[in-house]
Amino acid sequence: MPEGPSIILVKEAVTQFKGKKIIAVRGNSKIDQELLLNKKIIEFKSRGKHFLICLKGLTLRVHFLMFGSYRVNEKKPDRSIRLNLTFKNGEINFYTCSLKYLEGDIKQYYDWSSDVMNDQWNKKSKSQIKSNTG
Repeated sequence: MPEGPSIILVKEAVTQFKGKKIIAVRGNSKIDQELLLNKKIIEFKSRGKHFLICLKGLTLRVHFLMFGSYRVNEKKPDRSIRLNLTFKNGEINFYTCSLKYLEGDIKQYYDWSSDVMNDQWNKKSKSQIKSNTG
């Protein structure tokens, strides 16, 4: 089950696409794929088991479930692609994962200071204090 360090590796593997425009989207996901087309990647983030693709006013949350995976600039033979994001300089392919849109500012969904894998982690964050007292 991908989480923590594994999700950080995903984030590092796709850094070449930060600031790039998505020129094609396909896959068997039921999300509205048109929302991603021609959007520029602002940032990639991670939080626990979630890999986040941040766009202007919208974030795509990727949860890799128990056996989810991804490939950068390659495809898995004989596997159905859940979501393919194509850029001028390559592509990202996601397999066996849950996809969900988060609208608005991503900060309203996550407290980065309570995530030990995040640069903004603070052992005295309000979320940590609450969880340690109850």
